[in-house]
Amino acid sequence: MLNKDVKKEIQQAYSKFLEARELKPRYGQKLMIAEIAKTLGSIQLNADGERQTEGHLCVIEAGTGTGKTVSYLLAALPVAKALGKKVVLATATVALQEQVVLKDLPDLIRYADLKFNFCLAKGRGRYMCLSKLDKILTSSDDTQFIPLYEDEHSEISEFDTKLYTSMMEKLGEGKWDGDRDNWHDEIDQPAWQRVTTDHRQCTGRNCKFVRQCAFFNARELLDEADCIVANHDLVLADLALGGGAILPAPEETIYIFDEGHHLPDKALNHFASHTRYKSTIRWLGQSEGQWSNLTEPLTDASYFTQIAAPTEAVFKNVRSLMEAHLPHMQEWVYALEASNEKDNDRFRRDDRQESSRQLRFEQGVVPAAMEYLARELVDAFLDLSMHLSKLHKELETLIEDDYPLVPRVDIETVHGAVGTWLARADGNLSLWKSYADTKVIENWPIARWITVTTFNDVMDYEIVSSPILASKALEKDLWSRCCGAVVTSATLTALNSFDRFKIRSGTYDDSHYSVVPSPFDYPNRAVLRIPSFAVEANFAADHTDSMIEYLPEIIDKKAGTLVLFSSRKQMLEVFDQLPADFRMLILMQGSQSKQVLVSDHKKRIDEGSGSIIFGLASFAEGVDLPGKYCTHVIIAKIPFAVPDDPLEASLAEWVESRGGNSFMQITVPDAAMRLVQACGRLLRTESDEGIVTIMDKRLITKRYGQALLNSLPPFKRELG
Repeated sequence: MLNKDVKKEIQQAYSKFLEARELKPRYGQKLMIAEIAKTLGSIQLNADGERQTEGHLCVIEAGTGTGKTVSYLLAALPVAKALGKKVVLATATVALQEQVVLKDLPDLIRYADLKFNFCLAKGRGRYMCLSKLDKILTSSDDTQFIPLYEDEHSEISEFDTKLYTSMMEKLGEGKWDGDRDNWHDEIDQPAWQRVTTDHRQCTGRNCKFVRQCAFFNARELLDEADCIVANHDLVLADLALGGGAILPAPEETIYIFDEGHHLPDKALNHFASHTRYKSTIRWLGQSEGQWSNLTEPLTDASYFTQIAAPTEAVFKNVRSLMEAHLPHMQEWVYALEASNEKDNDRFRRDDRQESSRQLRFEQGVVPAAMEYLARELVDAFLDLSMHLSKLHKELETLIEDDYPLVPRVDIETVHGAVGTWLARADGNLSLWKSYADTKVIENWPIARWITVTTFNDVMDYEIVSSPILASKALEKDLWSRCCGAVVTSATLTALNSFDRFKIRSGTYDDSHYSVVPSPFDYPNRAVLRIPSFAVEANFAADHTDSMIEYLPEIIDKKAGTLVLFSSRKQMLEVFDQLPADFRMLILMQGSQSKQVLVSDHKKRIDEGSGSIIFGLASFAEGVDLPGKYCTHVIIAKIPFAVPDDPLEASLAEWVESRGGNSFMQITVPDAAMRLVQACGRLLRTESDEGIVTIMDKRLITKRYGQALLNSLPPFKRELG
């Protein structure tokens, strides 16, 4: 039961907040606060502070306009304080992170009279490494950064040098804190990669720049914070390191995952392994050639020199093995490509770049000869990883010595290179372990595929392995360990059920699941229209023709319109064949960055002109165009997943192998969630109004269409 004092604190804080902001209580918001408080308030701890009760997870869908952020913070912060735990709030987007840190949390302190400290947490990769920056500006030697892939740019240009010089000047003047997000301009990834680090390259408290280190200075704030704002990736990275390495330990934490529908997919990215075959051969060769020059300054460190002696031979052994099997890899790719083309048209994904194609192994099972190669590579990369680990450990010992035998700056240079190589060796080891034994495991299905890439006319093979579901890993590392958790989003259900989310995320059946209503007056504010001239979108040519013919008729040229396509190819075809004067109104995704495009659209509307955005999936979620900026959302067709996505295809295959119907259990629920997200672009505030037009007659003619319609908000309907 929720402690009476905590319950009273939450109620008083909510009342104070509403009164100070001159707001009226929202029914959905009150329900959400109550559900979260009830769930977290039921958590019981033993004498050691360990959770001894279940039912500690609250999964809650709350529509746009509910006021989710205020709800979960008002409910969770007092409970966490009473339990002696920390709150880690993780978002999926930078925009929400900034809103929480700059507005929502300060507002709660100011208006709700809650007493707590908060800070923003980011991974090392968001912070500049002063040691690396110093080396770049004081040395012409760039051996510390050896690119793994052909499309990484290793040379430091004159522009980059000016950038790094400016960084050092801004740091010295106190005008920049080393946070990438606080730099005044966008920084290209290759340029940033040279001046950031990871835990293997970082020398930690032994670095001479530790007092000025942006990452460590930010880390110190975490110890004092009651509420830590992070993102999904940082939480997952912390869990991958065992939990408690960056953020508080899961057992000491109440997590809040906003935009929680992203969590399973984010987790899959962390659990996947991949390597590029030819690029790895190239990296191994480069590492060999540079080793003696790199370690020459460390000659007087006799023990290091002794254990480093076989390094080039170990690299050469792995490279020779991979080179010897390269012809076999090419044969497998050709055979797999022929098999895929025969079984299914897996190359019809309209928006894929011509430079890559994906070839999937059925049920994740690879040829016996490839398993044999994988086992050989496991042994080879294990030797390399163990050797590099030994070198890395000895370098750390040398760095920790108050009076090292060789200059510390030289030790740090080699330490950084070895740390990078160790990470790459471990990544390859993980990948090839997954390919060494690929028999079908019913309860832990793995997808395996090869992506054939081309860069500057050079072909490479990216070998990938990924679990098709993140559920077991999340259950093991997160849900079973955490003190409590709240997962929320405007789209957690699909077809009015949480089943899809439970399957993908691993949340328990006895968790608290709830849907709270949006305050929007859907029937009186918006119309859902399927026009009589709509055609079934599976007839691609006819559907494209209908879009070309009718878009100029149904779009108000003086208003704000968002047109969402599922295919880049169709979007381009429609644009190219529209009248020239109509095309002048269109801002199309890909022509400029998303932020600039949205800004230009709003500027046009503010100036009294009409504007039309043509967008793909990324514009169907997370784009905020309130009021006059969007009064008409046009959805080209039901957003079914592309047929050749290897993860989706593997998941469908697994469902079918268990006697299920993958179309109804996977494809339709996924499409339902995407359709709800797309429709959600229309009403962003309670005063908004407009029309949603769906140009796909299958919503009326197909049996699954009614289920999709029933999952949408209760718009007034005009179904042709």
